[in-house]
Amino acid sequence: MKLWDKGISIDKKIEQFTVGNDREIDIHIAKYDVIASKAHAKMLQKIGIITVEELVELLTGLQTLEKQIEEGAFVIDEQFEDVHSKIEFELTKSLGEVGKKIHTARSRNDQVLVACNLYYKDNLKLIKSKTKKLFDTLLNLAEVYKEKVLPGYTHLQVAMPSSFGLWFSAYAELMIDDVYLLNAAIKTVDQNPLGSAAGYGSSFPIDRELTTKEMDFADLKYNVVAAQMGRGKNERTIAATLGGLSNTLARFAMDVCLYMSQNFAFISFPDELTTGSSIMPHKKNPDVFELIRGKCNKIQALQSEMILITNNLPSGYHRDFQLLKENMISAFEELKDILDIFNYSIQQIIVKDVDINDDKYKYLFTVDNINTLVVEGQSFREAYQKIGGQVQDGTYVPDTSKKHTHIGSIHYLGLDKIRAKFPV
Repeated sequence: MKLWDKGISIDKKIEQFTVGNDREIDIHIAKYDVIASKAHAKMLQKIGIITVEELVELLTGLQTLEKQIEEGAFVIDEQFEDVHSKIEFELTKSLGEVGKKIHTARSRNDQVLVACNLYYKDNLKLIKSKTKKLFDTLLNLAEVYKEKVLPGYTHLQVAMPSSFGLWFSAYAELMIDDVYLLNAAIKTVDQNPLGSAAGYGSSFPIDRELTTKEMDFADLKYNVVAAQMGRGKNERTIAATLGGLSNTLARFAMDVCLYMSQNFAFISFPDELTTGSSIMPHKKNPDVFELIRGKCNKIQALQSEMILITNNLPSGYHRDFQLLKENMISAFEELKDILDIFNYSIQQIIVKDVDINDDKYKYLFTVDNINTLVVEGQSFREAYQKIGGQVQDGTYVPDTSKKHTHIGSIHYLGLDKIRAKFPV
């Protein structure tokens, strides 16, 4: 069954190519098509297209389908092109002529748009919630390990003293910037496109404010052409947003892999969180974090895909838009799993003691020692040359007693300020 079926058979090869993976993908947006259909049915009754009795029948039928979706019993069979045709078929099968009325005053175009927007909004909020959980975990770890010294590096060379508290809270605060973008993406998709139909509105006296309220959208995408052109633009915005968060997580995962190696040996994890080698019995591989890194890098590539599919398309609908759903939805589902496993794993981190008296960390405190000489009255250039000379001639002896007093530094993390900064 196809919503556009005019009784003409279509070549099976053409049908298979044009349908693609929509049946599998659309399971993720099925409940949102039901939500939109409920709102649409209420609106149709209000403007007199269907009766109160017909509305009750449609809402009852949609409620049945919603329950099937929730229970995992809803299947989009091969005879259907997508979730939208499946839902209309089921309504018609159970309700007869009433079921055929549900498509009045809408097009598959705005059906897909509104279902995707609802899916995007819910899942952006869910990702934000999962990000908050990881954020809280990292700040808690920063508090626990704030006194644990960690060598800081620039160019992968020993640079200045840092701490595990500084490391954990750095990634926590970076995620705040990612949430700013998540909020922007939520605002972008929190606009109702239903009623734009095929992209040019409807001659029916539809009430778009009613459906906006029923579906709990913050606002309406007023211009019907703009609503249709939101498809693609929404995905580009979301892909950039998910990519930003993925970048933060991938860099963090890389740090974990690096710090677990024997050459650094700053951290470890329980054996059950690591994997072994088929030939090297001593191995404890950070496969979880390597996969997080790889999966996050894959998500970062999504933005380029969304841009290239939609770049320079003229106004109006184009079948190219169908290609946006698969990898976009896959990225959402992947990132939710990544956030869960990252939070689960990092809570079990084993932080090791770092011996700052080890010879390789000998020059970790040179900057602090230069600053001490400046406070005592020397110019910075003179102090720099003095400590530099000691490093060169091998007479340098580090003084590790210097404290950093400004907010956001090793000895004053400002965790309460970072925690309060997380956006609502």
